[in-house]
Amino acid sequence: MCRSIKQLRRVEEPPTDAEMQAAALQYVRKVSGYRKPSRSNQAAFEQAVEEIAAATRRLLDELAVSPVAKSADELPARIDDRSLPVPQG
Repeated sequence: MCRSIKQLRRVEEPPTDAEMQAAALQYVRKVSGYRKPSRSNQAAFEQAVEEIAAATRRLLDELAVSPVAKSADELPARIDDRSLPVPQG
């Protein structure tokens, strides 16, 4: 995975267009192997960045995001698997 790409899905605030463009650019760089494409590949490179940024926006707009719990009372009860008895067999 490209370490420069940040997680863009956030509950508090949506990502900016600049953040999505930067992530798309890093993705295209990684996949293509070009940091900066040649003039003959520039149009394809830029088109890919635009399409990936648009797909990212659609994905983030359509994802269902659960609200963040604000207190321990709102957190769901969790079962610690290690506390359960191990079935004998």
